[in-house]
Amino acid sequence: MIAAPSKSLGSTLLERIGNTPLIRLDQLTAHLPGIQILGKAEWMNPGGSVKDRAGSNIVKAAFAAGQLGHGQHLLDATSGNTGIAYSMLGAAMGFPVTLCMPSNVSIERKRILSAYGADVNWTDPADGSDGAIRLARKLAAENPEKFFYANQYGNDNNWLAHYHGTGNEIWQQTNGEVTHFVAALGTSGTFMGTTRRLRELNPKIHCISMQPDSPFNGLEGLKHMATAIVPPIYDPKLADTNIDMATERAYAMAKWLGRNQGLLIGVSAAASVTAALQVAEEEAAAGREAVIVTILCDSADKYLSERFWSDPIAADLELAAKLIPRGTHAAHI
Repeated sequence: MIAAPSKSLGSTLLERIGNTPLIRLDQLTAHLPGIQILGKAEWMNPGGSVKDRAGSNIVKAAFAAGQLGHGQHLLDATSGNTGIAYSMLGAAMGFPVTLCMPSNVSIERKRILSAYGADVNWTDPADGSDGAIRLARKLAAENPEKFFYANQYGNDNNWLAHYHGTGNEIWQQTNGEVTHFVAALGTSGTFMGTTRRLRELNPKIHCISMQPDSPFNGLEGLKHMATAIVPPIYDPKLADTNIDMATERAYAMAKWLGRNQGLLIGVSAAASVTAALQVAEEEAAAGREAVIVTILCDSADKYLSERFWSDPIAADLELAAKLIPRGTHAAHI
């Protein structure tokens, strides 16, 4: 008879969330002596994105508080990645998931959610993530017994996941040498939590937020704060500075990283890398050394159906040439 395998031989999904590696983007900084850009490879979480961190922390806190259980549905608005995290956890832990999401999200996202068995209410793409938020609030108000409204945009367990996890990981992985932190703003949880922790560890670390430069943009999951429903967890005073990012710059970076660095990342992640490169150029111009860490929130897997990958726009290629010099090969930490 074969003995039952020991529980120590494997790990649960929750145990595999976090502790993602840093990847050195050496080709981007080959022309900038004394500058490093490091990207945190969040696609290595089991649900494929940084949102596994917030989603799992929200779910664990809800169970601990008795807010989720007894057949209740977890309900939330999402542009995709948090919904995937919830759906993965719901399938693994046995609770139903109801999501509100703009209908123009990528076909890959839709198929993943269907595979996990999530119930999705599609909203008008013209309303963006705000339309999904309004519908989620309506459903929660109409069915308080049926739904636990997770409210990732206003739930402190979102940013606390990064305060306790991401910030400490970055500090440890860089041996405390990180000088700059760059992150995109969606719910703002990644930036808020990581920044708060890094500032405690070293108040001199510069923390830079990035958001789309327009309410009409292709940076899926990100918010143009001036025109959007501002997440209650967002504190604009926390950033040393903010970078407004054009969608075309992110497209150019995503293409370049795939073709020259062997790194396929999502559009919002590419926007973060572009912002980090802008910071790197500014630091180099001032004659300073820097270790710049940014969040690669997911891989390109959920975006490969989008046109920009195969659309040979000359302006994109010209922009990439100006933005990104050819350099040495990438290496991994």
